[in-house]
Amino acid sequence: MEVQAHFSREEINMTCHLLNPKTKEKVAIKKLHRPFQSEIFAKRAYRELRLLKHMKHENVSISHLTQHTSPASFNRLHYLVMPYMFTDLSKVRGHLSEDKVQFLVYQMLCGLRVTHFLLQDLKPGNLAVNQDCELKILDFGLARGADAEMTGYVVTRWYRAPEVILNWMHYTQTVDIWSVGCIMAEMINGRTLFKGKDYMDQLTQILKVTGVPGPEFIQKLDSLEAKNYIKALPHYPRKDFSTLFPRASAKGIDLLEKMLVLDGDERPTAELALEHPYFDSLREPDDFPEPATYDDSHDNATLSLDEWKRLCFREVKSFVPFPRRDSKRKNTLTMSP
Repeated sequence: MEVQAHFSREEINMTCHLLNPKTKEKVAIKKLHRPFQSEIFAKRAYRELRLLKHMKHENVSISHLTQHTSPASFNRLHYLVMPYMFTDLSKVRGHLSEDKVQFLVYQMLCGLRVTHFLLQDLKPGNLAVNQDCELKILDFGLARGADAEMTGYVVTRWYRAPEVILNWMHYTQTVDIWSVGCIMAEMINGRTLFKGKDYMDQLTQILKVTGVPGPEFIQKLDSLEAKNYIKALPHYPRKDFSTLFPRASAKGIDLLEKMLVLDGDERPTAELALEHPYFDSLREPDDFPEPATYDDSHDNATLSLDEWKRLCFREVKSFVPFPRRDSKRKNTLTMSP
């Protein structure tokens, strides 16, 4: 048995890799300790279960999820069984060939297309890949609805959209498109595009590539401090992306230019990005079905611990695994860390 452990902010999660004796497939088992320690923990566990059941798609980590819990230990332990993935993008070193970049970015956008959430934490470490370059988005624990009020601390700085750094309070799903652009750029060049040492250095590095915005963009900012900061910057012109990414094709550069735009209102949604000619050889309508409506009726509820437990147990018992869909696409790509 292979065992991996990591520690979250509030509770300990352990993930181990096992062989399913019935299917002979490798699976990952995530064990959550003390999900019912308090009302807050129980509400978080319930919300995660709701999200796991809602997001049924090949490019979401929980699309083939099954759940198991022992009635005798339901108050203490919770197990999530999901497909085992070979590695994650943070462990893949060096630049990737364009066909791999194209396929991986396409899958990121397909996964984003079917959700109604802002992930806020999209980064290479949250993107699992297997040997044949199939990708799954991991960790929806920080996902929120597009109308929720959000602050910037939850996102890894290097992949953080500039509007998060500038503390806009009501931004849209294009914050994730910025992250996809940063990850795509990193796969092409084999190094992090914006590796800021702190918040201000991160923003400065971004502006040296995107160029310092004009008065129309500055007027959109809610923060007076952000407005004054940008006004005081020297004039940085927008860099030539064909020079910045010499290995990329013309279509790849065009897509990057559209995703890495400072103004989030000007970036494409995942749906629009998938229509880009860069993906003409990959696009299958069944890859991104119309998103289902998510029931968030309990997201703002205040319930007792026992009530949250009952809701969680109901979700576990009613879960139906999502069957794997056979794609018409022939994939000959392979991935190694």
